[in-house]
Parts: sequence; structure tokens; C-alpha cells
Amino acid sequence: MTRDLPEPKDAGPVELLDIAQLGTMLRQQRGSLSLRQAAQEAGVSFSTFSRVEAGSQPDLTSFTLLCAWLGVAPTLFFAAVPAREVEPIELAISHLNNDPRLRPEAAEKITDMLRSMYQVLARDADDRPVVACHLRAASTLRPGVPERLNALLTAVHSALERKVAAGDL
Repeated sequence: MTRDLPEPKDAGPVELLDIAQLGTMLRQQRGSLSLRQAAQEAGVSFSTFSRVEAGSQPDLTSFTLLCAWLGVAPTLFFAAVPAREVEPIELAISHLNNDPRLRPEAAEKITDMLRSMYQVLARDADDRPVVACHLRAASTLRPGVPERLNALLTAVHSALERKVAAGDL
């Protein structure tokens, strides 16, 4: 019987394990010891020690045992991955979509409005912004506030569209 498992969510960039450095350090630490002697000291099998020294990726248990034998922290072998920059509009939309007080259709309307306004008003990074605005979906919104906010954003959006069409912005 096979179960359908959900697709794993993309967790973003993953740190990379520097296997070459691990193999080099194992060879240096082993020195004149035979592979069997070094493997026994490290607490791993001969074949595991040999494979990792040659550049194969170890399992988690073997990796931690080999790091302990080397006397180094496992983090030494991980290359940092730069964090992905999140666009301000995506951050605002994330807050809206996670607001438990907003119905999905209300959040979608506000999201569409924000994207549209952002597209019209966003400038290149080199341009100085004419108006800076910070919108935050607070978890303390009272009943009726999302609808009023939607009406307000609709009115602002319409006014901005008229100004852009007239060449005033």
C-alpha cells in the first residue's frame, strides 16, 4: 500500500556541505594510521571512512562521528548561503494573507489593489520616492475594518490612476 505524500515545500536555499574539505582533513588527521585504524578510532566503518576521505557524502551519524574525531564543529563544513531578499510588496501581501480576520476574498482584493498600486507607483531604486507608505496588516483589526480599508484603497487607487492618466504623476 502506497501513500500519497504531499510535495515538500521549498525551504529556500540549502547550505552546502564542503565534502572536499572534510576528506582533506580526514587524510591529514589520519597521518600514518591505516584506514582501518583511523576508522576504528573515529567509530565508523572502514568503508565509510574510505568513501568520505575519497569525497563521498557521509550520512548524518557518520558525519558527526568524523567531526568529533577531527575535533571540529560540523558547521565548519557548511558554506553559508546568502538570504534571499524579499520584496516589500511581497512582505505586505504575506501579512495580509496570514491575517486571520481577513476572509480570503477580501485579502485577495486588497492584494490585487496593492500590486496594481505598487506597479504604478514603484520607482527604480535610483529614483527618490515621491511618497513613502508603510502598510501593515495588524492582528488587531476590528470587524468591518477590512471592508473600510478596501473601500479606502479603492478610492486611493482610482485617484492615482486618474493622476497618472493626466500626467500629474
